[in-house]
Amino acid sequence: MNLTLPNTNRANILVVDDTPQNLRLLTGILSEKGYQVRPVPNGKLALSAAQKMPPDLVLLDIMMPEMDGYEVCQRLKDSELTKDIPVIFISAINDVMDKVKAFGVGGVDFITKPFQVEEVLARIETHLKICLLQQSLQEKNQDLATAIYQLQATQEHLIQSEKMAALGQLIAGIAHEINTPLGIIGSSIDNISNFWDENLAKMPQFFQQLTEESQAGFLALLHRSTNQETLFTSREKRKIKQQLSNELMAGGIENAEEIADSLVDMEIYDNIEELLPFLKLPDWEVVFNTAYQFASFKKSISLIQRATAKSGKVVFALKSYAHFDSKQEKVQANLHDGIETVLTLYQNQLKHGIEVVKNYGDLPKIMCYPDDLNQVWTNLIHNALQAMDYKGILMIETQQQEANIVIKFTDDGKGIPPQVLPKIFQPFFTTKSAGEGSGLGLDIVRKIVDKHEGTIAVDSVPGQTSFTVSLPIY
Repeated sequence: MNLTLPNTNRANILVVDDTPQNLRLLTGILSEKGYQVRPVPNGKLALSAAQKMPPDLVLLDIMMPEMDGYEVCQRLKDSELTKDIPVIFISAINDVMDKVKAFGVGGVDFITKPFQVEEVLARIETHLKICLLQQSLQEKNQDLATAIYQLQATQEHLIQSEKMAALGQLIAGIAHEINTPLGIIGSSIDNISNFWDENLAKMPQFFQQLTEESQAGFLALLHRSTNQETLFTSREKRKIKQQLSNELMAGGIENAEEIADSLVDMEIYDNIEELLPFLKLPDWEVVFNTAYQFASFKKSISLIQRATAKSGKVVFALKSYAHFDSKQEKVQANLHDGIETVLTLYQNQLKHGIEVVKNYGDLPKIMCYPDDLNQVWTNLIHNALQAMDYKGILMIETQQQEANIVIKFTDDGKGIPPQVLPKIFQPFFTTKSAGEGSGLGLDIVRKIVDKHEGTIAVDSVPGQTSFTVSLPIY
């Protein structure tokens, strides 16, 4: 580093000596060299002069009445205003322990009387330059600290901007993920309201007319319909419906297909032989239809519960993802929670052609910046989906390896060409069409991983690309 120092000959020097001849001699020598000199004959006046106008350097005698040079130097060093002023002791005493004491109270040099003029001037010039150099370095360090702070602020802003850009791309899918359960909730509430209006007044009379057999059948239907936990696809339900219809016809039940359809709606799928005696009773149809309405009532409540949980999960994920930690302090976090947050936001893109395979290990919480890491998971998952054209298998594996946690994202897309692979973490490099990407995604990922003192690696062949992130636990 090359620093241009200002001229030290205009420096302000405080000369302290109780011997008038020495004071006049030093004042004359220094003034002749262009220094601004303030001579004082004792320690008390020296302290007062230094406080009123701090000098650039103090030339200090030791043996003085009332207050010796050691005490003067100590007091100068104890004051916030004068603690950094260089003090050169100049004294007739020449004992080693006196010199040690002089350096112990904060002196920067020691000149023995009688002195050589050239030596005094050389030492003063040297210490003034050292002082100026230190001041210049402090200013440079402050400038550097300011630049680092501004760079960090810019990086955080960039990360947040990328996060919001990704959220903007996802917003239509997120709206769908919220609107769908809201629609289910509204429809279910209508079903509950209609059941209430149509059946409440009829309930007392209905239960009074039930025979013991019909009552048992009614309760059996309700019990079976409200204790089903298995969820089947539409294709599986069609297959079950056909099977139930065949069993009902084999048991001599008329309208077997319609009854089978209602049973599937009530989520009654097996052991149909237990219901055959009930379906042959004279009033079975009224009882069956009432049980069907009760089952629909219970089903509407379950749908509301599921829809509320789903929309709540999406809203929570959205809130967690959009959160910005202005303090930027490390906190303990579960990395699986962050990955699941991002997967929830991408659910609309995932469910139409992506199979997500999770192989999660037992991970401890780690000290990290979870908001920043969510941006890492977002970029890696988004890139994987694009590489697969939104159809394929995305595998997410996590495990602890000694003092590190390893997170691996693997897709079965077309892969990254070998000539492109060395460039993918470079800022502004992108293989996407104009307007589809800034080229900063993987650069931001690398910076965030570096910020966590971790590593990121990529391996790619056609049909398999893996990004592996390793983060220290402590």
